[in-house]
Amino acid sequence: MRLIMNEADHDRVTAAVAEAEKATDGEIVTIVARRSDTYHDAGLHWAIGAAFLALSAAAAFPQHFRRLCSWLLQSWEHEIEDWKLLTVLLGLLILKFLVVRYALAWMPLRMALTPKATKARRVRRRAITLFRAVAQGRTRGRTGVLIYLSLDEHRAELVADAAINERVAPEVWGEAMAALIDGVREGRAAEGMAEAVRQVGRVLAEHFPATGDNPNELPDRLIEL
Repeated sequence: MRLIMNEADHDRVTAAVAEAEKATDGEIVTIVARRSDTYHDAGLHWAIGAAFLALSAAAAFPQHFRRLCSWLLQSWEHEIEDWKLLTVLLGLLILKFLVVRYALAWMPLRMALTPKATKARRVRRRAITLFRAVAQGRTRGRTGVLIYLSLDEHRAELVADAAINERVAPEVWGEAMAALIDGVREGRAAEGMAEAVRQVGRVLAEHFPATGDNPNELPDRLIEL
Protein backbone atom coordinates (compact mmCIF):
# COMPACT_ATOMS: atom_id res chain seq x y z
CA MET A 1 0.00 0.00 0.00
CA ARG A 2 1.28 3.45 -0.93
CA LEU A 3 2.25 5.47 2.10
CA ILE A 4 0.59 8.81 2.76
CA MET A 5 3.91 9.95 4.22
CA ASN A 6 7.29 8.56 3.26
CA GLU A 7 9.60 6.63 5.57
CA ALA A 8 11.59 9.72 6.50
CA ASP A 9 8.37 11.43 7.57
CA HIS A 10 7.44 8.41 9.68
CA ASP A 11 10.86 8.45 11.32
CA ARG A 12 10.58 12.18 12.05
CA VAL A 13 7.23 11.84 13.80
CA THR A 14 8.24 8.68 15.67
CA ALA A 15 11.40 10.36 16.95
CA ALA A 16 9.38 13.40 18.08
CA VAL A 17 6.98 11.16 20.05
CA ALA A 18 9.82 9.22 21.70
CA GLU A 19 11.58 12.45 22.67
CA ALA A 20 8.43 14.11 24.02
CA GLU A 21 7.55 11.09 26.17
CA LYS A 22 10.94 11.16 27.92
CA ALA A 23 9.79 14.10 30.03
CA THR A 24 6.29 12.89 30.87
CA ASP A 25 4.27 9.93 32.03
CA GLY A 26 1.78 10.83 29.30
CA GLU A 27 1.53 8.76 26.13
CA ILE A 28 1.11 10.29 22.67
CA VAL A 29 -0.40 8.43 19.71
CA THR A 30 -0.27 9.93 16.22
CA ILE A 31 -2.57 8.87 13.40
CA VAL A 32 -2.83 10.27 9.87
CA ALA A 33 -5.56 9.43 7.36
CA ARG A 34 -6.18 10.50 3.80
CA ARG A 35 -9.74 11.44 4.75
CA SER A 36 -12.21 10.69 7.54
CA ASP A 37 -15.26 9.82 5.45
CA THR A 38 -16.32 9.16 1.86
CA TYR A 39 -19.08 11.80 2.07
CA HIS A 40 -21.33 9.83 -0.26
CA ASP A 41 -24.34 11.29 1.51
CA ALA A 42 -23.18 14.81 0.59
CA GLY A 43 -23.14 13.82 -3.09
CA LEU A 44 -26.60 12.28 -2.74
CA HIS A 45 -27.97 15.42 -1.07
CA TRP A 46 -26.64 17.62 -3.88
CA ALA A 47 -28.20 15.31 -6.50
CA ILE A 48 -31.58 15.35 -4.74
CA GLY A 49 -31.35 19.13 -4.41
CA ALA A 50 -30.66 19.49 -8.14
CA ALA A 51 -33.70 17.37 -8.96
CA PHE A 52 -35.94 19.43 -6.67
CA LEU A 53 -34.54 22.64 -8.15
CA ALA A 54 -35.48 21.45 -11.65
CA LEU A 55 -38.96 20.53 -10.41
CA SER A 56 -39.35 23.95 -8.78
CA ALA A 57 -38.29 25.68 -11.99
CA ALA A 58 -40.89 23.75 -13.98
CA ALA A 59 -43.58 24.69 -11.44
CA ALA A 60 -42.55 28.35 -11.34
CA PHE A 61 -42.33 28.78 -15.12
CA PRO A 62 -44.88 26.38 -16.65
CA GLN A 63 -45.03 28.11 -20.04
CA HIS A 64 -41.27 27.89 -20.47
CA PHE A 65 -41.44 24.24 -19.51
CA ARG A 66 -44.19 23.59 -22.07
CA ARG A 67 -42.09 25.23 -24.78
CA LEU A 68 -39.14 23.09 -23.75
CA CYS A 69 -41.30 19.97 -23.98
CA SER A 70 -42.54 20.99 -27.43
CA TRP A 71 -38.96 21.43 -28.57
CA LEU A 72 -37.81 18.12 -27.08
CA LEU A 73 -40.77 16.20 -28.52
CA GLN A 74 -40.70 18.09 -31.82
CA SER A 75 -44.43 18.43 -31.29
CA TRP A 76 -46.80 20.36 -33.61
CA GLU A 77 -49.61 20.12 -31.10
CA HIS A 78 -51.00 23.35 -29.69
CA GLU A 79 -51.52 21.73 -26.30
CA ILE A 80 -49.29 18.84 -25.23
CA GLU A 81 -51.08 16.10 -23.36
CA ASP A 82 -50.49 15.93 -19.63
CA TRP A 83 -48.96 12.46 -19.73
CA LYS A 84 -46.35 13.67 -22.20
CA LEU A 85 -45.52 16.67 -19.99
CA LEU A 86 -45.18 14.48 -16.92
CA THR A 87 -43.06 11.94 -18.79
CA VAL A 88 -40.67 14.65 -19.99
CA LEU A 89 -40.56 16.12 -16.49
CA LEU A 90 -39.75 12.74 -14.96
CA GLY A 91 -37.03 12.13 -17.52
CA LEU A 92 -35.46 15.53 -16.89
CA LEU A 93 -35.51 14.99 -13.13
CA ILE A 94 -33.84 11.60 -13.46
CA LEU A 95 -31.25 13.03 -15.85
CA LYS A 96 -30.52 15.95 -13.52
CA PHE A 97 -30.14 13.61 -10.57
CA LEU A 98 -27.79 11.24 -12.39
CA VAL A 99 -25.61 13.97 -13.88
CA VAL A 100 -25.02 15.59 -10.50
CA ARG A 101 -24.64 12.26 -8.72
CA TYR A 102 -21.99 10.98 -11.13
CA ALA A 103 -20.22 14.34 -11.30
CA LEU A 104 -19.84 14.17 -7.54
CA ALA A 105 -18.35 10.70 -7.79
CA TRP A 106 -15.14 12.68 -8.42
CA MET A 107 -13.76 13.02 -4.91
CA PRO A 108 -12.14 16.49 -5.21
CA LEU A 109 -15.47 17.99 -6.32
CA ARG A 110 -17.38 16.12 -3.62
CA MET A 111 -14.94 17.35 -0.98
CA ALA A 112 -15.19 20.93 -2.27
CA LEU A 113 -19.01 20.88 -2.08
CA THR A 114 -19.25 19.22 1.33
CA PRO A 115 -19.97 21.87 4.00
CA LYS A 116 -17.10 22.64 6.35
CA ALA A 117 -19.29 21.94 9.37
CA THR A 118 -20.03 18.45 8.05
CA LYS A 119 -16.35 17.72 7.51
CA ALA A 120 -15.51 19.03 10.98
CA ARG A 121 -18.10 16.73 12.58
CA ARG A 122 -16.91 13.69 10.63
CA VAL A 123 -13.26 14.29 11.48
CA ARG A 124 -14.08 14.76 15.16
CA ARG A 125 -16.22 11.62 15.20
CA ARG A 126 -13.49 9.57 13.54
CA ALA A 127 -10.89 10.88 15.97
CA ILE A 128 -13.02 9.92 18.97
CA THR A 129 -13.68 6.47 17.52
CA LEU A 130 -9.97 5.87 16.95
CA PHE A 131 -9.09 7.19 20.40
CA ARG A 132 -11.48 4.73 21.99
CA ALA A 133 -9.92 1.92 19.98
CA VAL A 134 -6.23 2.64 20.51
CA ALA A 135 -5.75 4.85 23.56
CA GLN A 136 -8.68 5.29 25.93
CA GLY A 137 -8.05 3.54 29.22
CA ARG A 138 -4.98 1.75 27.86
CA THR A 139 -2.51 3.61 30.07
CA ARG A 140 -2.10 3.03 33.77
CA GLY A 141 -2.69 6.65 34.69
CA ARG A 142 -5.24 7.34 31.92
CA THR A 143 -2.83 9.80 30.36
CA GLY A 144 -3.12 8.91 26.67
CA VAL A 145 -3.40 11.59 23.97
CA LEU A 146 -4.34 11.06 20.34
CA ILE A 147 -3.24 13.53 17.67
CA TYR A 148 -5.29 12.82 14.56
CA LEU A 149 -4.71 14.39 11.16
CA SER A 150 -7.15 14.08 8.25
CA LEU A 151 -5.37 15.40 5.19
CA ASP A 152 -8.13 15.99 2.62
CA GLU A 153 -10.20 17.96 5.12
CA HIS A 154 -7.14 19.92 6.33
CA ARG A 155 -8.32 19.27 9.86
CA ALA A 156 -6.71 17.88 12.97
CA GLU A 157 -8.17 16.76 16.28
CA LEU A 158 -6.68 16.08 19.68
CA VAL A 159 -8.48 13.70 22.03
CA ALA A 160 -7.18 13.17 25.55
CA ASP A 161 -7.87 10.61 28.26
CA ALA A 162 -9.76 11.31 31.49
CA ALA A 163 -6.86 12.28 33.76
CA ILE A 164 -5.58 14.83 31.24
CA ASN A 165 -8.99 16.39 30.68
CA GLU A 166 -9.32 16.93 34.43
CA ARG A 167 -6.19 19.12 34.50
CA VAL A 168 -5.80 20.61 31.03
CA ALA A 169 -8.38 22.92 29.44
CA PRO A 170 -9.18 22.18 25.76
CA GLU A 171 -7.95 25.60 24.59
CA VAL A 172 -4.44 24.79 25.82
CA TRP A 173 -4.00 22.53 22.79
CA GLY A 174 -4.81 25.31 20.34
CA GLU A 175 -1.22 26.22 19.45
CA ALA A 176 -0.25 22.60 18.85
CA MET A 177 -3.19 22.06 16.50
CA ALA A 178 -2.47 25.34 14.71
CA ALA A 179 1.15 24.27 14.14
CA LEU A 180 -0.04 20.98 12.69
CA ILE A 181 -2.55 22.56 10.30
CA ASP A 182 -0.04 25.21 9.21
CA GLY A 183 2.38 22.44 8.33
CA VAL A 184 -0.25 20.63 6.26
CA ARG A 185 -1.19 23.78 4.34
CA GLU A 186 2.46 24.42 3.53
CA GLY A 187 3.03 20.85 2.36
CA ARG A 188 5.03 19.91 5.47
CA ALA A 189 2.58 17.51 7.13
CA ALA A 190 5.25 15.47 8.92
CA GLU A 191 7.02 18.55 10.28
CA GLY A 192 3.68 19.95 11.41
CA MET A 193 2.85 16.70 13.17
CA ALA A 194 6.26 16.58 14.83
CA GLU A 195 5.92 20.17 16.05
CA ALA A 196 2.44 19.43 17.42
CA VAL A 197 3.88 16.42 19.26
CA ARG A 198 6.61 18.58 20.80
CA GLN A 199 4.10 21.17 22.00
CA VAL A 200 1.75 18.52 23.39
CA GLY A 201 4.73 16.90 25.09
CA ARG A 202 5.59 20.16 26.85
CA VAL A 203 2.04 20.47 28.19
CA LEU A 204 2.06 16.88 29.38
CA ALA A 205 5.47 17.34 31.03
CA GLU A 206 4.12 20.31 32.94
CA HIS A 207 1.09 18.44 34.32
CA PHE A 208 2.37 14.84 34.25
CA PRO A 209 6.16 14.93 34.63
CA ALA A 210 8.10 11.71 34.22
CA THR A 211 8.29 9.65 37.41
CA GLY A 212 10.67 7.02 36.09
CA ASP A 213 8.17 4.30 36.85
CA ASN A 214 5.92 4.46 33.82
CA PRO A 215 6.35 1.97 30.94
CA ASN A 216 5.84 2.86 27.28
CA GLU A 217 2.26 1.63 26.95
CA LEU A 218 1.22 2.98 23.54
CA PRO A 219 3.03 2.86 20.17
CA ASP A 220 5.36 5.74 19.33
CA ARG A 221 5.22 5.13 15.59
CA LEU A 222 3.01 7.15 13.26
CA ILE A 223 -0.06 5.14 12.28
CA GLU A 224 -1.46 5.51 8.77
CA LEU A 225 -5.05 4.61 7.86
